[in-house]
Amino acid sequence: MQRPIIGIPCDIKTVGKLPFHAVGEKYIKAAVGGAGGVALLIPALGDESPIEDILEIVDGILLPGSLSNVEPHRYGGAASRPGTLHDPARDATTLPLIMQLVEAGVPLLGICRGFQEINVAFGGELFQHVQEEEGKRDHREPEVDDVEAMYAPAHAVRLTEGSLMKRWLGQEEVMVNSLHQQGIKRLAGALEAEAVADDGLVEAYRVRDAKNFAFAVQWHPEWKYESNPVSQAIFSAFGDACRARRARRDR
Repeated sequence: MQRPIIGIPCDIKTVGKLPFHAVGEKYIKAAVGGAGGVALLIPALGDESPIEDILEIVDGILLPGSLSNVEPHRYGGAASRPGTLHDPARDATTLPLIMQLVEAGVPLLGICRGFQEINVAFGGELFQHVQEEEGKRDHREPEVDDVEAMYAPAHAVRLTEGSLMKRWLGQEEVMVNSLHQQGIKRLAGALEAEAVADDGLVEAYRVRDAKNFAFAVQWHPEWKYESNPVSQAIFSAFGDACRARRARRDR
């Protein structure tokens, strides 16, 4: 059987004086090595994105993290502070795509920004600065030069009763890294919490009545996925769903 094709939407990055479509290498490697797929980068073309053609081509979509934030007008939030990095072309590409993916039963995995995008697409809201909210911890990455320290385990999350993660891992809680400032303010009604931090912030969820795998995490399981049992469980489940879709399409 052909390996499943896993689409990864790009960010718009300025290199020199020109815009480039780009995806972090760690997401590509996790889609290939962790989920067992063939990575296909999807440009952020916004309204010009051929969504119907994308749905025909891919066997799954991985929504990666990014330094940019979802524009707050997408979820009714207050205007961003000056200097906040946004990527309106990515928003205009992924937010319409998410709903059609779920409706079509295409496996979907969201990571960090992708986690936030799915919540917004389903009508949820975001905190723009979690660390400034009463009772919330500082979820931002440590100010260190060492990338290993940046992605080191930062705090525990509790796995909810009946969650997919609890079934995969057989544990009550797991340790995760933490490199985000935005977070879930209000979880969309169609989403079911899978893991919650000790400050009450939702860190993982699934789309409750999805026809196929539709799951997202706030942390970064793609980082050294091959040596992390939690990451392996997530990418294995995602890859299995993508392979099952590929098999159905090959009949």
